[in-house]
Amino acid sequence: MAKSALLKSSIAKKVAMALSGLFLITFLALHFFINLISVFSADTFNEFSHFMGYNPLVQFLMQPILIAGVVFHFVMGFVLDIKNRSARPIGYANYNGAANASWASRNMIVSGSVVLAFLGLHFYDFWVHEMVYKYVEANTIEEGRYFPELVAKFESPVRTAIYCVSFLLLSVHLWHGFNSSFQSVGFDNKYAKALHKLGYAFAIVVPFGFIFIALFHHFNQI
Repeated sequence: MAKSALLKSSIAKKVAMALSGLFLITFLALHFFINLISVFSADTFNEFSHFMGYNPLVQFLMQPILIAGVVFHFVMGFVLDIKNRSARPIGYANYNGAANASWASRNMIVSGSVVLAFLGLHFYDFWVHEMVYKYVEANTIEEGRYFPELVAKFESPVRTAIYCVSFLLLSVHLWHGFNSSFQSVGFDNKYAKALHKLGYAFAIVVPFGFIFIALFHHFNQI
């Protein structure tokens, strides 16, 4: 009875972890779309960014939900990793994990930790700056400020390199995480194979797209 309850609790946590991951993937896709616009049109990027920065629904509903989703996803990831490690048999040290699972799947906690650190830097660079600008300094609204602020962040080669490496590890994290999320929620039908391919494509296109954006703005300043 106790084992059954423990199993159900573990499954529930994995499902919650998967759902939060799929939610964050949706946000990541939107974030990528808006940032990609900066490559083609500074004015359009400013318009989109201004809408996201001052729309009450985005600021006071979606933004808190997003932050809560990020915190929940990574805390749950650490909790599940600790439980998995504690549940391994003593002889696990002799187990050849590479023969049964990919590096990405065996090191989700590693790539996830780096991605979490990157998110901290990203929040500091953009979100904290935005909050200070609007609510602490109480500056007047400037719709055209977003593009110059974005470009300025990629002036430093060190910061640009950190972003690129972080997105490489995000790609590794998504490579396993996207498809794992669908498996955890029990999505297994005739569309599953197509979704697996979509997940792998997403894990490559979006992170490397972010890398392209960072490098584009960095080298256009040289």
